Amino acid sequence: MEKLEKICVFCGSSDGNDPAITEAAIQLGKILAEKKITLVYGAAKIGVMGTLAKSVLDHNGKVIGIIPNFLKTKEVVHLGLTQLVTTQNMHERKLKMQEASNGFIALPGGMGTLEELFEILTWLQLGLHSKPVGLLNTNNFYSPLIEMLDTMVERKFLSEENRALVLVSSEIGELLQKMENFNPPPKPKWLNVERT
Repeated sequence: MEKLEKICVFCGSSDGNDPAITEAAIQLGKILAEKKITLVYGAAKIGVMGTLAKSVLDHNGKVIGIIPNFLKTKEVVHLGLTQLVTTQNMHERKLKMQEASNGFIALPGGMGTLEELFEILTWLQLGLHSKPVGLLNTNNFYSPLIEMLDTMVERKFLSEENRALVLVSSEIGELLQKMENFNPPPKPKWLNVERT
């Protein structure tokens, strides 16, 4: 298991309407900075994304933003980051996020957040990486999704082993501890792939 030196956080480009989510983003940013864990994220200055990055920077932490060129031109990009990486498209962005990080956390967000979360989980399931993936269930935001995962297990579309790949907590400290203690599953025997 790699040391958690860089964590990629998937989260909303909107603020939402729950102050607890904004507060969780602020607290996560503070904790990452205090632990000297670099934030890797989607480079936006708006929404939960912007709140998180601002908190890391306000607490003297490091932030790497990765954004596709077409979004960079829409004046959403945060220009005060430690490092800004521009990609050609969304696919390259996600690949670079995976390569740059030792672990992943999903905060509340919309379709884009879920898409990033499930792609990185699928890559873990397939043995394309061996990094922990955490779900911060602030104010039970993700409880319906967690219930859906359990339904997938009950209906035999998801194995218990792959369900266990989703590390869940409503507390930041507990989630980070679960990520630090994560033991990746063995590489699937039916796939001849190299882990990165």
